[in-house]
Amino acid sequence: MNLSVLSGCRLFAYVPADALPALLDAVGAYTRRYDKGQPVCRMGDTVRALGVVLSGSVTIERDDVWGNKTILDRAAPGMVFAETYACVPDTPMMVSAVAAEASEVLFIPADALLAPAAPPDAGRLALLRGLLAVSARKNLTLTRKIVHTSPKSLRGRLLSYLSAQAVQHGSDSFDIPFDRQQLADYLGADRSALSGELGRMRRDGLLDFRKNHFELHRRAAADE
Repeated sequence: MNLSVLSGCRLFAYVPADALPALLDAVGAYTRRYDKGQPVCRMGDTVRALGVVLSGSVTIERDDVWGNKTILDRAAPGMVFAETYACVPDTPMMVSAVAAEASEVLFIPADALLAPAAPPDAGRLALLRGLLAVSARKNLTLTRKIVHTSPKSLRGRLLSYLSAQAVQHGSDSFDIPFDRQQLADYLGADRSALSGELGRMRRDGLLDFRKNHFELHRRAAADE
């Protein structure tokens, strides 16, 4: 098992590197390899271990009863997935995790973290601290998306998202991490409608943009 990728994983941020192999052995961690397109876990499954991508990548997907597929996220090496379901093991997964390419995944049984031996050792407490940090960050990301997609109008969603990006970058001129299709998917909009609304917002003097670079005009926004 190549553990070098775990050095940048938030789950292990509080675990000393030299203590990591022994800790993984103590909690019963194990690895699995998957071919491209092979399910790691399916919607409807119950899981008892959280996953950490060691190599390759895993997509988080949702299929409706008519066969329409939506990709919700992509876990690259060092990223954690299925941690919420692992901590609530009787809850069926509402998504699937699928290997987007040949991948190796490290699994850590949640029981070993949530019911540690008494008194709990420092390694498991450090791992629990990392798990809390991962969960809190994902909760913050989800909260942001809910805030940005709650306005009824597409312009309202764009204003919410771009305003938050300006705050995050500390500037009214910034690059966003999405292309047009990805931004449309994130905001729950049609790509053509999103491009049209951006054009109208530019004509109204609210902003300028080129590809994924945006510059906001606060005075024009205030006049709105």
